[in-house]
Amino acid sequence: MGELVDKLIEDHAKARRDFTKLAESVQQWDGQSPCSEWDGRGVVEHVIGFHEMLFLKPLGVKADRPRDDPVARWKATDAALDQALTDASLDQEVNGPMGETTPRKLLLALTADVLMHTWDLARAAGLDIELDPDLSASALAMGQKNAAMLEKSGMFGTPVAVPDDAPVQDRMLGQFGRDPAWTRPD
Repeated sequence: MGELVDKLIEDHAKARRDFTKLAESVQQWDGQSPCSEWDGRGVVEHVIGFHEMLFLKPLGVKADRPRDDPVARWKATDAALDQALTDASLDQEVNGPMGETTPRKLLLALTADVLMHTWDLARAAGLDIELDPDLSASALAMGQKNAAMLEKSGMFGTPVAVPDDAPVQDRMLGQFGRDPAWTRPD
């Protein structure tokens, strides 16, 4: 698989560990997130659903999730992702909602998705969080490289202007349509 794939898997696992750690610390799940249609639970369900539709289901990996507990639901998804990343070929052609692709091609986008939604979940819970700077830089570069495609997808807000000398986390969030200064309404 090579060093690049190992880094892709490692980065995704790091983003998932950070998301899990945050989810375990959330006390209030019904706080509004920066994604206007979701509260904290909705953010977790989106991250679960994104991985389910784009990665787990096309690879035939099943997560045994409980019905109600958002942390347990995410942990079951996380365990299924570990299985898929260990047992499945990252170069296996899969047919998902985005057409024919491979898990390898999806992994960087899935990592960026987890990273962004870690921040969204923290904000919904009224918590501050510092995202991994290397993962933030990687997501920012991917977002800048694919800006036209991301905008066309309609899945992200309009990029938010952030000063060039702002921390990489803030620049990454702005690239994906988030105002780094956003706080939930109380």
